[in-house]
Amino acid sequence: MLVVAALVCIWGNIHTASADMSPTECKVETKLAGNACLAVLYGKSPSADCCQRVRVTHVECVCPYVSPKVASIIRAYGLNKLIKIIEGCGRAVPHNVKCGSITIP
Repeated sequence: MLVVAALVCIWGNIHTASADMSPTECKVETKLAGNACLAVLYGKSPSADCCQRVRVTHVECVCPYVSPKVASIIRAYGLNKLIKIIEGCGRAVPHNVKCGSITIP
């Protein structure tokens, strides 16, 4: 689940978590994103729920989960492939953004 949640970190138009976002709220948001987008890792197209999560999840909530191990899994899956999926959900992906152990080219 952490791998899927980590995908959120590369989604552009970064939402700034408000000062009112608690660690518990971030954990819930990350879990919702992971559950909604799990099928993408198995080669399926993102569902409407997954795309909605792509558009609303706060990057600050998931970047802490992007360890070197998670980043290597994302790279093995195909970072450019994931970027295309994210853009297909209607969210721009900025260049040269660092999130945890991954930097968007």
